[in-house]
Amino acid sequence: MNQTDVKQLLEQMTQDEKIAQLMQLAGFFYEGAAQRGEITGPMEDLGIEEETIINSGSVLGASGAGEVRSIQEAHLKKNRLGIPLLMMADIIHGYKTIFPVPLGISCSWNLDLAEKSAEAAAKEAAVSGVHVTFAPMTDLVRDPRWGRVMESTGEDPFLNSEFAKAFVRGFQGDNLKEDLHRVAACVKHFAAYGASEGGRDYNSVDMSERQLREMYLPAYKAALDEGCEMVMTAFNIVDGIPATGNKRLMRDILRDEWGFDGVMISDWGAVKELIPHGTASNEKEAGKLAIEAGVDIEMMTACYANNLKELMEEGQLEESLVDEAVLRILTLKDKLGLFEKPHRGADVKLEEELVFSKEHRQLSRDLAAKSCVLLKNEGVLPLGKEQKVLLVGPFASSGDVLGPWSWKGPRDEAVTMEEGMKRKIGANNVSVAAGCGIEEAVTEEQWKEIELAVKGADVIVAALGERSEMSGEGGSRADIMLPLAQVEFVRKLKRFNKPVAVVLFNGRPLDLHGVTDQADALLEAWYPGTEAGDAVADLLFGEVNPSGKLTMSFPYAVGQVPVYYNRFNTGRPQKAPHIRERYVSQYLDIPNEPLFPFGFGLSYTSFFYSNLSLSGNVVRSDESIRATVTVTNQGEYAGEETVQLYIKDEVGEVVRPLKELKGFKKVFLKSGESQEITFKINETMLRYTHSDLGYRSDAGSFTVFIGTDSENGKTAAFELELTK
Repeated sequence: MNQTDVKQLLEQMTQDEKIAQLMQLAGFFYEGAAQRGEITGPMEDLGIEEETIINSGSVLGASGAGEVRSIQEAHLKKNRLGIPLLMMADIIHGYKTIFPVPLGISCSWNLDLAEKSAEAAAKEAAVSGVHVTFAPMTDLVRDPRWGRVMESTGEDPFLNSEFAKAFVRGFQGDNLKEDLHRVAACVKHFAAYGASEGGRDYNSVDMSERQLREMYLPAYKAALDEGCEMVMTAFNIVDGIPATGNKRLMRDILRDEWGFDGVMISDWGAVKELIPHGTASNEKEAGKLAIEAGVDIEMMTACYANNLKELMEEGQLEESLVDEAVLRILTLKDKLGLFEKPHRGADVKLEEELVFSKEHRQLSRDLAAKSCVLLKNEGVLPLGKEQKVLLVGPFASSGDVLGPWSWKGPRDEAVTMEEGMKRKIGANNVSVAAGCGIEEAVTEEQWKEIELAVKGADVIVAALGERSEMSGEGGSRADIMLPLAQVEFVRKLKRFNKPVAVVLFNGRPLDLHGVTDQADALLEAWYPGTEAGDAVADLLFGEVNPSGKLTMSFPYAVGQVPVYYNRFNTGRPQKAPHIRERYVSQYLDIPNEPLFPFGFGLSYTSFFYSNLSLSGNVVRSDESIRATVTVTNQGEYAGEETVQLYIKDEVGEVVRPLKELKGFKKVFLKSGESQEITFKINETMLRYTHSDLGYRSDAGSFTVFIGTDSENGKTAAFELELTK
């Protein structure tokens, strides 16, 4: 089809058929689904007619080539105009082959592997019948109490934007109609969902529009500029109006200013939630607000299906608003080639060949190893393969290493720590005595088992962390320390006077007091995915040198939260001259700085930075300068370093952050090897959102900072001159 054909199809549709296209229902509503008829409550609650289901536009959460083909075939037999269904699902960090959670992926700072992980996930999903994934999530996050930080790529707008583009490229490719192994991407949650007050899911968000544009909107825009086909609304309010009914946000900014003409979908139930938000008194008003704001598809509520026709008949709603929403949906179906190939990539044979393939699992292992961050190492790691290891802790033999949003990922097929370590050095060299649970203290009997096993061990590896249900959607926590049982367990392990290496499995930055001070080595593994045990073993035994760097700061204490590197200064900074020590911006009981800053990550080797130089001291409107630094591997091991470029605008029309990430490069160096790393600095990198919401740069002084993380590196200064 072409756009003319799509418009002609729209003209043939009745009002009822159009409105039905705007509804998304779960797979069990549909004839041909395995659970059809088994789950009747939701259908009765929605109060929708069978005819609406026959004409509905998209399906949520159906997958498996056989079942999806069955649903589509049954649908097309009854749909008057033969309009196929869109199959959508949450393919966040893998379909069946699970990759690290997105926060972990971002800690690799490896855009190529991130793109490949999305491509592999798309391939598995596509052959299993999925057309659209609800990813990437590009919400900027600064509060680790929020469970969904695991689904984000961190606290920096530049880095979030780069990963957003990489994920979109991986999911969509460059030809959705012809490449049946790709899926359409849906960026979420628009907008500022990651700034919910108190880190509590679904909570209020309140910020200036300047802050919204400066920090929170760039990554969504980057995904759309890369061609992302869909946008999902956020649950939160923005400037006092729920995002799902926010015309300023979605009509003015998203569609008019940015030019987005793709499909907008609500999050689960978000249209009806306009009622408890307090901007609608009933479903009819909620539906009117959402469609007027530009929401094309209503997910899992029936405000549209049960009310839009009446609103049009009463003259309260222009049919043209419904038409434009339907046209966008039909256009996406055409882009995916569904009118010609309604089953698209769904293929039972290919599903058996490609899903959970050896190639995808190896990619998961490689990415997991690069996503882990070494936070501490006092000469313990890497372990020697001749060493006797005692593996303890609740994650010693657990398959709960996939993390939230791993939907089709089988825990029983995930590689555990025990399996990975025994494969690495042999079963005879690894003793396992789990000890404490996630929240259950070690019993006397378990402790006796550990006391017996530790006698023959050279080193203790403690696999600790959070159950996956402790993070993710709805997984907000006020206390982000490891559960007390595990903190006490580490303290008791120290009594053996043997090296203790802790491996953490979790979905958020934690308050690590009681762990960092007791452990001799600390490896943040996040939820590494399907190949967790093998990837972590590769790191522990030095076959892979840790190279991960944090993309979200670890707080010294939860009282600092939100804590982030690109913060503003104050009129009384902690090191202010001529101000008495007490009367500065500080805590009296803890440092201002995080425990581990953005960009931090250790290696088994050491990298030395020297000879930072600029090719010139002035940047002009139409010219750039080069910043060059020499990086030397001074350690024994070959390793990969992520060289980070930050810039500070010394004086701005509005207050500027202490520094901002503007670029990064990865370099692999052998022991003793040096390499010059060069960054280009131009005027466009120095622009920011002014008080009038204009986006431009200011002439004046800047400091460039190049280093191993956001707190350690070399500095130089330059001036920006603007041509009049």
